[in-house]
Amino acid sequence: MTVERIDYQAGSVKGKGALVWNEKVSGKRPLLLVMPNWLGVTENAIRRAQKMAGDKYVAFVGCMYGEGKTCEGPPTSQEWMMAVRTDRVEGRKRVNAALATMVTEANKRGIGDSSKKAAVGFCFGGGNVLELARSGADVNAVVCLHGDLQTTMPAKQGDIKAAVFAIHGSKDPVAPKADRDALEAEMDGAGATWQMLDFGGRLHSFAEEETMMKGIAEYNAPAAHQTYRMLDDFIQDAFNKKL
Repeated sequence: MTVERIDYQAGSVKGKGALVWNEKVSGKRPLLLVMPNWLGVTENAIRRAQKMAGDKYVAFVGCMYGEGKTCEGPPTSQEWMMAVRTDRVEGRKRVNAALATMVTEANKRGIGDSSKKAAVGFCFGGGNVLELARSGADVNAVVCLHGDLQTTMPAKQGDIKAAVFAIHGSKDPVAPKADRDALEAEMDGAGATWQMLDFGGRLHSFAEEETMMKGIAEYNAPAAHQTYRMLDDFIQDAFNKKL
C-alpha cells in the first residue's frame, strides 16, 4: 500500500493528511475520507485507513489539528479536540478541506472515481464527519463510529445530502442515549436518509484495536468485525442508490 503525506490548507491551519491506496490495482476507485480520533493523524489511524482501503478504495486520512499533529492522549487530546469543537464553523472548514483535498489528489494521480465519495470517522472523527454531512457536503455516505453526536449547528430540512449511518455502543459514556435521541430527532427534522445501530453493552471506541480505558473505551473484536463489514455494505448501497 502506498501512503503519501499531503500538505493542504484546512481552514486557518495547514493540514497534513495521508493519501492511501494500493498501487498494484489499476483503474479508478471510490474515495473514502477517514477522520481519526482525538489523537490526530497517528500511525494507527493510517494503518486503519490502509485496511479499510484495501483494493476497493482510495482513502485519505484528514487532519483536524494542523501540521499532522498527534498526541498521546489527555489532557492534550482533550484540549486540542475542544478547541475544534467550540468553533464549529472552523471545524467544518477543516473537514470539508480534507474532502476536497482527497478528491483533488486522487484525480491528479488518476486513481479516484470522484462520483463515489464516502466519509468514515472514529470518535472525535465521527463528530467531524457528521459536521461534514450537516454542512451539505457532496458526499454519498457518512459513517460515524462511536462518535461525538452533539452539535451547536443542527441540520435543517434539506441540508443533508449524504446517507448517514451512526454505529454506537449502548453503554458509551462519552455520547449517552440522550445524545443519540437528539441525533435521531435532528436527522428526521432534516429529512435525511439515516440509520443508527447500537451494540448492546459496548462502550466507547470499540472498533479501534489500540483502545483500552477500562469502563470508558474498550475494544471489542466481534463488534469491530461486524462494524467494518456493515459500514462497507452501507457505503456500497449508497453508491448504488439502494438506500
